[in-house]
Amino acid sequence: MQAVVFDFNGTLSDDEPVLARVYQELLPGLTVDEYYARYAGHTDEYIFDGDERLIAERVRRYVELCSDGSTVDAGTREAVRYAAGRIPVGLVSAALREEIDPVLGAAGLLDLFRIVVSQDDVTRGKPDPQPYLLAAERLELDPRELVVFEDTDVGVTSAQAAGAYVVGVTRTLGAERMRAADELVERIDVGVMERLLCS
Repeated sequence: MQAVVFDFNGTLSDDEPVLARVYQELLPGLTVDEYYARYAGHTDEYIFDGDERLIAERVRRYVELCSDGSTVDAGTREAVRYAAGRIPVGLVSAALREEIDPVLGAAGLLDLFRIVVSQDDVTRGKPDPQPYLLAAERLELDPRELVVFEDTDVGVTSAQAAGAYVVGVTRTLGAERMRAADELVERIDVGVMERLLCS
């Protein structure tokens, strides 16, 4: 492993319940179960069928609820700092940069990321491999040298298609939906990071 790359929503930021609530507010009739079954991990472009007004409102509501950094727990912050002190750390997300930066900034992590690939940077979002291929290119590494943390099956598909080793975080969709990942963990902490970096 030459670099570690994190997905954002649900992985680095434990915010999928917040997102589910916001999408429910904007898509009448959507249930929580339907959100996790159909939309978790996908881009707003996909979810809202390109409706820029709805996308902007979803981002506004998300930033209002999460920009204090509280969705990034202490164990995850410690794990990111541990990794960043040893190898390059990156982030790949279906979210927009305008919602990622406030959360990472408030959590005290933004300056630790060597690269951030957001929805702003790609033409094809997850499950397409383009986001992770771009991350590897910006890190000047072969995608096979990346260890990726993802919390959705959509993200696992994207990262594996690029050639990365994928650690599936099970707290969003559960172990069964994440079984295609190379390994599974319940949460991200220093113990997990130490094991991966030393293996």
